[in-house]
Amino acid sequence: MGKRVAIIGAGVSGLATIRSCLEEGLEPTCFEKSEDIGGLWKFSDHAEEGRASIYQSVFTNSSKEMMCFPDFPYPDHFPNFMHNNKIQEYITVFAKEKNLLKYIQFKTLVSSVNKRPDFSVTGQWDVTTERDGKKESTVFDAVLICSGHHVYPNLPKESFPGLKLFKGKCFHSREYKEPGIFKGKRVLVIGLGNSGCDIATELSRTAKQVIISSRSGSWVISRVWDDGYPWDMVLVNRFETFLKNNLPKAISDWWYKKKMNAKFKHENYGLMPLNGTLRKEPVFNDELPACILCGTVSIKPNVKEFTETSAIFEDGTVFEAIDCVIFATGYGYAYPFFDESIIKSRNNEITLFKDIFPPSLEKPTLGIIGLVQSLGAAIPTVDLQARWAVKVVKGTCTLPSITDMMNDIDKKMRERLKWFGTSNTMLTDYINYMDELASFIGAKPNIPWLFLTDPKLAVEVFFGPCSPYQFRLVGPGKWPGARNAILTQWDRTLKPMKTRAVGTPLKPCLLCRWVRLLALPILVVAIFLAWIQ
Repeated sequence: MGKRVAIIGAGVSGLATIRSCLEEGLEPTCFEKSEDIGGLWKFSDHAEEGRASIYQSVFTNSSKEMMCFPDFPYPDHFPNFMHNNKIQEYITVFAKEKNLLKYIQFKTLVSSVNKRPDFSVTGQWDVTTERDGKKESTVFDAVLICSGHHVYPNLPKESFPGLKLFKGKCFHSREYKEPGIFKGKRVLVIGLGNSGCDIATELSRTAKQVIISSRSGSWVISRVWDDGYPWDMVLVNRFETFLKNNLPKAISDWWYKKKMNAKFKHENYGLMPLNGTLRKEPVFNDELPACILCGTVSIKPNVKEFTETSAIFEDGTVFEAIDCVIFATGYGYAYPFFDESIIKSRNNEITLFKDIFPPSLEKPTLGIIGLVQSLGAAIPTVDLQARWAVKVVKGTCTLPSITDMMNDIDKKMRERLKWFGTSNTMLTDYINYMDELASFIGAKPNIPWLFLTDPKLAVEVFFGPCSPYQFRLVGPGKWPGARNAILTQWDRTLKPMKTRAVGTPLKPCLLCRWVRLLALPILVVAIFLAWIQ
C-alpha cells in the first residue's frame, strides 16, 4: 500500500473517499464516531451530539438515477425518490460490494488533527483518536475530512428580541423526529427551507395550527415535473446549463423565474423570494401549496419580536398562544478537531481551492470532501471530489501556485455572489463544478467527439439528464457499463411506476421540448422577415 490517509466520517463522502484511496493504491483508515455507516442517512430516534440528525419521514430531493455512485446504479425496483431507509440500504450494499467496511474504525472519535513538526517537508499529520476512553495518536501522510455539514445547528436566538421571555418549547429542527407529540398544538416554524417546509406540512395533519415564518422567501417546486418525470431528470442537463452560461443574464433570469413559477404563482402564496433571480437551492415540497390552499399552513414574514406566549411579525400581525417554536435555520460549519484558521484564512470565511483544499498549506495533504453545496445530488459530487483529491494527495495531480489558487477562489466567489447572493457562499452550479473536477482527472466527456462517434449517446448526454454515469465514461476509473447505464436510465426511472399496466410507458423526447421552445421565436422572425420584404 502507498501513503496512509486518515478519513474522518463514514457517510457517503467517507465511503467514496475510502474507495478512491483503494483505487489509487493508498492505505485508508476511516474513523467513525457512531457504530454504523451512512452519516446523515442513518436515522436515529434521538438527536446525537456531534453527528447529523434527520426526521423519520425524510425522502430524497434528488431522484435515484441522479444521486447514485456513478458505477453503482440503484436496483430497478427502487422508487425514484427514496425514503431514508432505502438510501441506507443502498449505502450498506455499496460498502459491502466494494469491501470498504474493514477500513472503518467505528465508535472512534477524532479529537485532534495537528501538523507534524516537519510538516513543511513531509506534509504529515498527528491524528489523535478516542475509543472506549483510551486515546491513541497515529501519524498519517494525509487527512481527508468527510464529516458533512449537517452537524452543528445554526440557532440564531439573538436575532429575535424577546425570545428569552417565551415560555413555550423552542428547539432546532435537528431535534424533530415525528409529529405525534404535536397533536392539537400551535406551532411556529422559522425558516422556509426544505426541513422547515417538510416539518410544517407534516405537522399540519396533527397540529391545531401551523405557521411558517420566512425572512426572504423561497422558490417551492415539485419533485414531479413536466409530464410527470422527476424534476432533476428534466432540469439538470447540459443544454440548459449551456443556455444559462451563454444567454444574456436578463433572458436567463426571465427563463429561470418562468420555470420556478410553472406550477403556481409564488406571489399569490406568500412564498416569492425577495430576489427571485438568485439561483439559491429551491425547496422541494409537493404538499405545501395544497396546504396553503386548504389553510392548514400559513406563511408569515420574519418575526419582529417574541412575548411570553406569542410572536409579532414584521407586518404587525400576531400569532397568539404558541406552544412550540421550531428553528429550521440550517447549520454552521465546525471542525473542532483542528485549527480552523487553516480553512478560514481570510475574513473568517472558508477559503478552499475548488471547495476542497486550503490554498495556504505548504503541502496539499488536507482536504474537505462534501462541504460544497452543489445544486445537484451529493453522492456523485463527493465521488468526483474524492477521486480528484486522492490523486492530489498521491501526487499524480498537482495544485497551482498559491497566487493562482487565490485568484481562482476570488473569481469563483464573484460568480457565486452574482448567481446565488450572499446568504450561502458554498453553493455552486452542479454541472460546471462537476466538469471542472472531471477535467482535472481526464474524466470529462468530450461532447463534440461524442456527436461524431456515438450520436445516440451524445444526444442523451447533452440534452438528457446529466446523470452520474457520464463521469465514468472515459478516463481513470472508466466503467464499462456507463454507456448502457445512460441509454437505459429512463427504463429504470419508469420501472417502479409500472405496477399497473396501462398502455406503453412513454420516455421523454429529449429534443421535442427544445424544438417547441424555439418554434415561437423562429416563427416571429420568419413573419418579420416576410413583412419587411
